[in-house]
Amino acid sequence: MDSRGFDSTGREFSSATEMWAEEVGASTSDPAPAEVAPPAAAAPSNGESAGGGEGKRKEWYSKGIAYWQGVEASTEGVLGGYGCVNDVDVKGSDAFLRPLLAERFGATAKRHLVALDCGSGIGRVTKNLLLRHFNEVDLVEPVSHFLEAARENLTGCMDVGQDTHKAANFYCIPLQDFTPEEGRYDVIWIQWCIGQLTDDDFVSFFNRAKVGLKSDGFFVLKENIARNGFVLDKEDNSVTRSDAYFRELFQKCGLYIHNIMNQKELPEELFAVKMYALVTSEPKIQKGGKRRRPKNSPRMICS
Repeated sequence: MDSRGFDSTGREFSSATEMWAEEVGASTSDPAPAEVAPPAAAAPSNGESAGGGEGKRKEWYSKGIAYWQGVEASTEGVLGGYGCVNDVDVKGSDAFLRPLLAERFGATAKRHLVALDCGSGIGRVTKNLLLRHFNEVDLVEPVSHFLEAARENLTGCMDVGQDTHKAANFYCIPLQDFTPEEGRYDVIWIQWCIGQLTDDDFVSFFNRAKVGLKSDGFFVLKENIARNGFVLDKEDNSVTRSDAYFRELFQKCGLYIHNIMNQKELPEELFAVKMYALVTSEPKIQKGGKRRRPKNSPRMICS
């Protein structure tokens, strides 16, 4: 696989391995190539992985945190000046999530559904999407003023009574340090934040997060997609990966793609965005070599 990439200044790297070695002193795997960077969502803060220098890793994460600490706790701020995409983003996410919930959990009215919003920022996704579908949503976010804004934003929008929909827990922890409660979540939603993690921490996070899923639970990863390889954003210390790069990392995590959908109606100057539904068990193979899927399960949806 061609693994060239660029940073946001136009500098070219011959491989992802070269880039990570320079940025964090790590000799990670060598997935993918490159482009230029719009909004991520919120950043993490320190940690270490095999083969990396602790000092450089701490610097990588502290620079990311420092960037987001200087950003206004508003929709416009967390979306990198593109607050105009909020409505289409939520619409696309709802179109992706709704049939998955029906397929995986059936009649959800009798089930108490719990979600985790990773890199939750100011609670934008929780408020506009997740609280529509889940009885409880936990938020994990490393930038303290974003999380405080989330508490304020969510206080007045929660249903109370027998069928409560509420933001339950607020964790001010970076994803590379976060371990969810075992078996708590039906869905773990990760949007515009995984680019802050190195490859090693990406794999480590998902391996820990699997424990937090219920037996039929799943991940949704919604992210910017480079046309090929990767783009290193030197301003907020994040990496935009290609679809091929993500697929290689999913394999390393022991995750399987259940469904994919492209986000529509984004401004042309922004990266393409994909949504991946990821499961921990490989789909069963039918006779004839085809993977067995429920009759009404959604297949890959393209824009």
